[in-house]
Amino acid sequence: MTRPYSLTRYAWLSIFVAIFTMAVKAAAYRVTGSVGLLSDALESIVNLSAAVVALAMLRLSAQPADARHHFGHGKAEYFASGFEGVLILVAAGAILFAAWDRYLHPHELAELDLGLGLSVAAAVVNGLVGWLLVSVGRKAGSIVLEADGKHLLTDVWTSIGVVCGVAAAGLTGWHDFDPGVAALVGLNIVWTGAGLIRRTIAGLLDASLPLEENLKIRGILETFRERGVGFHDLRTRQSGAHRFMSVHLLVPGAWTVQAAHDLAEEIEAELGGALANLTVVTHIEPIEDPASFGHHEPFPETAPEVTNPHPPQTARPLRLKIASVAGAALLLGGGVAGVVVSGVWLDLALAAVLFGFVLILAVQRRGGRQRKAGRQ
Repeated sequence: MTRPYSLTRYAWLSIFVAIFTMAVKAAAYRVTGSVGLLSDALESIVNLSAAVVALAMLRLSAQPADARHHFGHGKAEYFASGFEGVLILVAAGAILFAAWDRYLHPHELAELDLGLGLSVAAAVVNGLVGWLLVSVGRKAGSIVLEADGKHLLTDVWTSIGVVCGVAAAGLTGWHDFDPGVAALVGLNIVWTGAGLIRRTIAGLLDASLPLEENLKIRGILETFRERGVGFHDLRTRQSGAHRFMSVHLLVPGAWTVQAAHDLAEEIEAELGGALANLTVVTHIEPIEDPASFGHHEPFPETAPEVTNPHPPQTARPLRLKIASVAGAALLLGGGVAGVVVSGVWLDLALAAVLFGFVLILAVQRRGGRQRKAGRQ
């Protein structure tokens, strides 16, 4: 488990990468005059602003609980992700405005070889760093790092679309390709920004833990029923990288306080080992007392799934196999073509390599999720 204070180094990495790619993409726009490449550069400015805010919020959220904040500062991360979502929407608006202006006032493109090459180089850097941030963010339970990584990966798709659109404009001479691809880029990142804002609102409103984590908690609690105890009134929530839950444990009234306390400690230890950064609060009640059952259950009882210690291997769906083969073909074909072609065709070959790389990453990520689900 990555410690909260160590996550700031990844935020610093995001800042340095944002500065680098912003400079590279700005240079690409300067040499070509393409509004598509301008849209790409504008999103890099958003990346830099979001990375700075993420660093500040990660530092704040890592601070321990104090006299005024008994549950810590984990929710500071949601402000950072919400701010990033708003910035993404602002960038989308600027991109759409620039695309419309260029559509009304066409502009001759120049130096496409150099400009598209710079854009592809920046996209490769964003893809690698974005994948790293998403992986670390999910492992550490940090919505800020995950949001920052997703933003960078979105930027990769933006760059792919821009490179293809601008290259098509150069090949065909139809300059409407340039503002057209910029408009598509703007609409695409609207979806990303809206998703971040939705997750931020859910976190600030104390939404429960994901269903699979709730099922895991219930599964652990069910294993203790054979000792003649029960549970109800289970409540869960998440605050940044920290998880919180409370539950009422029903024990025989003849038990001593020490016996009930020992059981609660055992349950809390097992739950803490199953879910990282989990704080458990238990309330002990006599199982014979009818008043112990006069509580509202926040969500209906769901039978936990039985964990199979040797789950069968899940076959990879056909669409993932096709996507994997297509990604490998693009990666290999673009690499070979890049050796023998030049000019705009070289840029298209580099774009194919980049698209194939991202496609393979996406397939590996989706396959990892399915394997994880199969083990649960």
